Formats: sequence, structure tokens, C-alpha cells
Amino acid sequence: MKLLVTGGAGFIGSAVVRRAISDGHTVVNVDALTYAACLENLAGVAQHPDYTFEHVDIRNRMELDRVFATHAPDAVMHLAAESHVDRSIDGPGTFIDTNVMGTFHMLEAARAWWNAQDRPAHFRFHHISTDEVYGSLPDDPAVQFTEDTAYDPRSPYSASKASSDHLVRAWHETYGLPVVLTNCSNNYGPYHFPEKLVPVVILNALAGKPIPVYGQGQNIRDWLYVEDHADALLLVVREGAIGRSYNIGGENEARNIDLVRMTCAILDRLRPAQAPYGDLITLVEDRPGHDLRYAIAPDRIRTELGWRPSVTLEQGLEKTVRWYLDNESWWRALQDRDGVGERLGRGA
Repeated sequence: MKLLVTGGAGFIGSAVVRRAISDGHTVVNVDALTYAACLENLAGVAQHPDYTFEHVDIRNRMELDRVFATHAPDAVMHLAAESHVDRSIDGPGTFIDTNVMGTFHMLEAARAWWNAQDRPAHFRFHHISTDEVYGSLPDDPAVQFTEDTAYDPRSPYSASKASSDHLVRAWHETYGLPVVLTNCSNNYGPYHFPEKLVPVVILNALAGKPIPVYGQGQNIRDWLYVEDHADALLLVVREGAIGRSYNIGGENEARNIDLVRMTCAILDRLRPAQAPYGDLITLVEDRPGHDLRYAIAPDRIRTELGWRPSVTLEQGLEKTVRWYLDNESWWRALQDRDGVGERLGRGA
């Protein structure tokens, strides 16, 4: 299968590209190389004969038309997006421009190419989204997000992703474009950009700096190891039912404070310091509109496609910590990028 992957130099996108190449697919990576992208994520496949990189912004319709005409993909996996909630609070315009308008241009370019090819039956447009579109859940294990949960986004980021989800469904219903959608829980793992929670914990701990935890650390997230996510995404693009959405969860709920403590305990064992890393944990002012809990009911993807995550949170965190300890040159090169290491999301 020839896959056109947008955002393939990002965290999740690069995991998809690496896995797709490993599985024998041909991949065209379309990426604008914004601040969170890193071609080093793909160093292992960059010279592979089945990999091609196109330095293209998804908001550039003319270039998108060229890419479709040149590469004639069997499927699109649309991951390109602005994704950091804190940045969306400080600068929502970029999120609307990329996540909403960029998705619109992708849909139109895909639709034009699909129509020009006499609507090939095998074609798929796979839109990758987030569970944050559903809003916030109470602290009740019996309540989880399903594919039928009403949308209730609370941040500019989640609102922009909800908007893009609606566009994809509308293009399916109105124009017949063959789409599948996925909404995932919080990802973590190797190559995670240093502004997100797990790498912030690891890198601040190693530097002996305070480890910031918003509010009282009681917010709950369902944690999904990124390589498990990539496996699920490739399964959905191959076997998912047209017009269907699938929630992808890690089946690993944890309070933020507990996740941070677990990560510190792993560091204590693998890279001991003079004092426990947990001593660096510092509660800071919460961010505006911080959702209490996300949790995914993964029944549909488990029942229809037979997918389940392969690692527990404890196993995944240890894999992640070991990767960061072994790849200092990768993350050091990213720490000078705009906003990394700063407190964002105050809504100023």
C-alpha cells in the first residue's frame, strides 16, 4: 500500500512512518517542518527506497495537488496538526489555520484527485484525531468516552480538532469521500517533543530543575504508548469500515501526579542522583479550562478489528525513560526551539 502521511516528521507521524516502512508499505511523508517536527525521527528510514519526503505545508493547495498527482497514494493518513494545548491557549489562530483550514485543503485535494481517478474503491482518507474533542469526564471509572459520546471541546486545540473531525465526516456524507477516523488518548514514548508532560518530567529531573505539575496533579489521562498507537492506525487504514470512527485507548488511566512519581521512581533506579527525583516535583498554577479526566472505552476497535495495546503504563514508561537516557543528543538539539522549557498556556 502506498501511504501519504501528513505530519510524518512529528511524534506520532514518525512512529507511523517507521512502522509502515517496516511493514512493507511505501510512504510519502508530507511535512511543513514546523517547530515540533524533526527529521532525525526518521533517520533510520530516510534512505529507504520506499520512503519519500515532500516539504509541503498542508495549507498550500497547489502543492497538495502536485503531491497527489505525483505519488498517486492508495490512502492518506492525516496527522499534521498543531497539538500542544498550552500553545493553543496563547495563540489559537495558528491552530485554527492549520488544524481546520489545513484539513479542509487536504480533503479538497484528496477529493479532486479521487474524482479524477474515477473514484477508486480502495482509496481511504484516514483522519487521526484526539479524545479531547469529547470534553471532560468525572472521576468515575464507569464513565468513558465512546464513539457516540457528544463532542464538547474545552480548549482552542480540542475545538480545532473537533472542527476538523466534523469536516471529514461532512466530506464523506456530502461528497462520498471514503474516510475513516480515529480518536486517541494521550500518547507517550520515544521521540516525544520536549514540551509534553513525560519528557518534561524526564529532562527536568536529569537537569535537577523543578518538575512542574499543574494544580494538584489530580487530572486523569489514559496513556497510550506511541508504537502501539502506530500499530492501531495502520490496522484501521487497512481494515476499518468506511465512514466509521474508532477510539484508540491505552487502557492505562493514571493521575498526572502518579504518572510523574512513577517516572521519577524509574529514573531513581536507572540514573540515581544524590536525592530522589521526586523531591523536585513542584505544584504550579493550573492552566485555564484544564479537563479533569479523559478515558476511552476501546470496545469497537477491540471487537471489530481485534486490536489491544501491547504494553502497560509501567512497561511503556521504562522503555521511554531508557530511550531518553540513551538519546541525549536528540533531545538536547531541540531544547533551544521556541517555547521549549517555558511555562505556556496562561492565556496572557
